[in-house]
Formats: sequence, structure tokens, C-alpha cells
Amino acid sequence: MGYKKKSWKEKLENNKNFPKILSFEHNFPCGKALEKLGAKSGDSVVLAPPMDVYKIMKSVPEGKLITLNKICEILSKKYKTKYCCTLTTGIFVTIVANASVEIGDNVPYWRTIKNSGELNEKYPGGIEQQKILLEKENHKIVKKGKKYFVLDFESKTV
Repeated sequence: MGYKKKSWKEKLENNKNFPKILSFEHNFPCGKALEKLGAKSGDSVVLAPPMDVYKIMKSVPEGKLITLNKICEILSKKYKTKYCCTLTTGIFVTIVANASVEIGDNVPYWRTIKNSGELNEKYPGGIEQQKILLEKENHKIVKKGKKYFVLDFESKTV
């Protein structure tokens, strides 16, 4: 019997093990990222369900942007924790984007950018598609080295 790979929709709807509230330890996969944000041993960390990430991404209005850290901030407040796991949330951002395209749902995933303003190569259609969609909403995209960024993204975040 072969393994059937889950669809993006199935991954999005997989909320059975979430949310999880953990006590922060430095060896967490997201440990280094959370330490940069100030996390200390014992601080509360939420691993939120993918559908929570979906709802946040779906709510970003045209002309506005959201970063991974902002999504985590919203989730931390919702679950009354000090931090949110940036790794699982980042994975769920990719799942939301791909599920949206797979099922024809109109989640404006392209408005979710990396914390530095960088475009996300893991989105459907890659950076080129995200660039096109952002430019349609009058965002200016600049190339720095091999990477693409939204110019002045901080002033456009929710």
C-alpha cells in the first residue's frame, strides 16, 4: 500500500495537534529566531493552527502587507503567550498560499512578505508571480543582489 501525499487543502485543515502552548527551550527548531526576539527559557510559545494563519492572511486588505513577525505577534496575543513559533508559522504561510491556489480560494497570500520585506520564493509561481501581483497593487519591487524586496514595506504593513 503506497503513501498518498496530502493535498495543500488537507495540510491547511490539519488542526488536530494545534494549538500547542510550549515552554521555550533554546534547542527548539525556531530557537535562534526567538532568541533574537528576546525569548528566554521558560517563556510561553504558541504553535498555532494553520487555519489561524489562513484567517490572518485572508484579512490583509489591498495595498497593505503583513510580515511573518506580525502574524506571530497576532497569534501570540490570541493565545496569550509571549512568543509564537516562527518556523511552524512560516511553514503554514506557504501552506496557505498553495492551498489558496489549489482550491481557488481568494486568499491574498502575495501580501505576506518576509520580515525584511523580501518576496517569498516558495509561493505558487515563485517570486515572479508574487512580484506581478504586488506591482498590480502599486507596490514598488526592487532587486538587491539575487533577491527581490518591497520598497518602503514598513509603511505599508498592517
